[in-house]
Amino acid sequence: MTTPVTNTNQNPAAASSGASSNSDAMSQLSGNFNTFLTLLTSQLKNQDPTSPMDSSTFTQQLVMYSQVEQQINTNTNLQNLITQGTTNLGAYATSYLGKAVSITNGNASLAGGSANWTYNLDTTASSNTLTVTDANGKVVYSGNGETGTGVHQFSWNGKDNNGNQLDDGTYTLTVTAKALDGSGVTSHVASAGVVSEIDMTSGTPQLLLNGGMEIGLGDIANVANVPAATN
Repeated sequence: MTTPVTNTNQNPAAASSGASSNSDAMSQLSGNFNTFLTLLTSQLKNQDPTSPMDSSTFTQQLVMYSQVEQQINTNTNLQNLITQGTTNLGAYATSYLGKAVSITNGNASLAGGSANWTYNLDTTASSNTLTVTDANGKVVYSGNGETGTGVHQFSWNGKDNNGNQLDDGTYTLTVTAKALDGSGVTSHVASAGVVSEIDMTSGTPQLLLNGGMEIGLGDIANVANVPAATN
């Protein structure tokens, strides 16, 4: 049985940048808090004994003191929750390593001169055009597709309409089926791949499939175990 590559990428630079930004904001807030505390203490020490500070004013300043302290604590707790949530999501994403996943956004990975899709037609069509576009939205292939109702397979060899072999990468299939009266026939496109890596570079887990296609957790329509290889 072939064991898929299981690399989990972390991004120390991104994490450091986020932590630095939060640290700067906290430092500024803490500085304002300390300045407020110093001024309040000085005001109490230098007040006129014969005319002490008005109790209502003093109470208002203590409330302000409390609000600043609460704001600092809230920001710290929120940052801890965000960090914990990101860590948990990354740990959850690793459960997809080595799994076969299906996606329904029309994308598929061209690897080794092969990209595969399935598409479903809700009703019989009189014509059907299959269009493949690259990551930039450029049409690289166009041809006739099946017109019968139901599920169909489309395997593309990675060559454009001029016979040029294209680079491996992510490509998108669009199905344009029409009925006899010219109305559109509803279609659904799907593809599949095996998760080989988890990329945490952006802070949000991205799954890398065989062939290099990257998808988010929300793109997954179905998950299955990879069948064991038979001798």
